[in-house]
Amino acid sequence: MATNLSIDNKLLEQALQVSGLKTKEATVNQALREFVQRRKQRETTALFGQLPQDPGYDYKKGRR
Repeated sequence: MATNLSIDNKLLEQALQVSGLKTKEATVNQALREFVQRRKQRETTALFGQLPQDPGYDYKKGRR
């Protein structure tokens, strides 16, 4: 899907250098994937401490 965007050129150049990707399109797509992934991680970490714990779970047994 073609979309016209006004993107900060300096920021895009920095992203190209940091990512090591060859095209602007690949860089923007990678940045969007990482953005979505981080937001999903926030949702997951927000659940810590809110879910009921299993009193019978033995974490040491799972290490073996």
